[in-house]
Amino acid sequence: MSKERIYLFDTTLRDGQQTPGIDFSLEDKIAVSSLLDNFGIDYVEGGYPGANPTDTAFFAKKRTGHAAFVAFGMTKRAGVSASNDPGLAALIQSQADAVCLVAKSWDYHVKVALNSTNEDNLTSIRESVEAVVQSGKEALLDCEHFFDGYKANPEYATACARTAYDAGARWVVLCDTNGGAQPGEIAEIVRTLIAAGIPGDHLGIHAHNDTGQAVANSLAAVEAGVRQVQGTLNGIGERCGNANLITLIPTLALKPYYAERFETALSKDKLKEITALSHAFDEMLNRSPGTQSPYVGASAFATKAGIHASAILKDPRTYEHVTPESVGNYRKVMVSDQGGKSNFVDALARRGIMVSKDDPKLDRLIEIVKEREATGYAYEGADASFELLAHRTLGRVPDFFEVVSFRVMVERRFDARGELRTVSEAVVKIMVDGSEHMSVAEGHGPVNALDIAMRKDLGTYQAEIADLELADYKVRILNGGTEAITRVLIESSDGTGARWWTVGVSDNIIDASFQALQDSIVYKLMKNRDLAGRVAAE
Repeated sequence: MSKERIYLFDTTLRDGQQTPGIDFSLEDKIAVSSLLDNFGIDYVEGGYPGANPTDTAFFAKKRTGHAAFVAFGMTKRAGVSASNDPGLAALIQSQADAVCLVAKSWDYHVKVALNSTNEDNLTSIRESVEAVVQSGKEALLDCEHFFDGYKANPEYATACARTAYDAGARWVVLCDTNGGAQPGEIAEIVRTLIAAGIPGDHLGIHAHNDTGQAVANSLAAVEAGVRQVQGTLNGIGERCGNANLITLIPTLALKPYYAERFETALSKDKLKEITALSHAFDEMLNRSPGTQSPYVGASAFATKAGIHASAILKDPRTYEHVTPESVGNYRKVMVSDQGGKSNFVDALARRGIMVSKDDPKLDRLIEIVKEREATGYAYEGADASFELLAHRTLGRVPDFFEVVSFRVMVERRFDARGELRTVSEAVVKIMVDGSEHMSVAEGHGPVNALDIAMRKDLGTYQAEIADLELADYKVRILNGGTEAITRVLIESSDGTGARWWTVGVSDNIIDASFQALQDSIVYKLMKNRDLAGRVAAE
């Protein structure tokens, strides 16, 4: 019996951006879209072109290679033709593959929020979808407040969905916008809508988590017949968040109740990357990963000493509903030091570093990683630093250069015009091929000055780093007080389009920054020689 296909739609960069405290930069959006595309998501919704400069710039280019690149926006305004609506034009003119339109499907909202009529709203839906289809882009319609609308006026909510489907929408997405619907309600309404003539393979579900049931509601909708599931990385989103794709995807792929009937685009090998994806995203947000997150949390497969640990050592199936390796996580049994070895071997193999489980150097690498993570390092979000550490432990890294010393000065003073200025200056001494090079630079802050000085004169290697750019810089304080330990995560890129992350940890923020900067340069030089970057550069 053939399995039915479930399509995965990510709205992290659009709906997820409505999370309080989250505001993606252009570089952030490029990085996240790349992560999602490489992972194998079917649709990546990038934002609202025309609504703000960041989203407009983001949609100036196509940002995905495999996933459908989706622009989000409103249907045309009432009283304006589709061809003359500037908002709709911005969507169609963007470099998106698909356009996801949003429309009211609750007659109460049509009257109160839009100050319009039910008929005009249906007209806007029909003409907007037709305009997208005629442009050659794939059309989707988010039926906002669909379940509340259906409970209030089932005929009108159904009419909104039907109008979009008849106009040529590939997907009609049913939104639980307020997040208050219950799984049983979701399933019943979906079944009724399918019975009314809108096929399930043209229906999607967009659930919010205001009752903690976004994942459950999404699965209920799948069970009832929808074949597209929308959500975000780690469940971010407005108010209480959206359906968490990091939880939904393994459930669909690994639990026999679903896996025996449904399939996604993700292979078993790709599924093993989901823990790294989740943690890398949290690092980008500058926050700690949730330790008790299903499948990917540090405690998801952790067991303390006692009867549970004893049973785990005999047979992991006693307390594990799936294997940790299947999602790229690892078992933590407090009475054993063997946990995670196979995960390390797999992670190294994906980077072209082959090592056997009985190699004592592997034990040493695991020991170093555990020691460093205990002091604050986080390698899930710093692929390049982990790869360099592996090369240094298991083999060697060429001695490209040696940092003799560095000094950073920050001076706050009044300039000749009487204006208060803060000036940062860095001095770096580097030994290259037996010759000492000293560089001095000013910058916008001490880290910028240090970065400029360090890359100012690298001797014979200077030309090799000409296209190296520091794309992002994040700082996290790991404990309180003025003597706190600081973790610095740096994202770098080069002319090939490759992006990589490096990490530094110290009780001195400048020293932590320097560690990450140095790793970034060394990684670039290794990558230039095909000695590194087999994962990060893909």
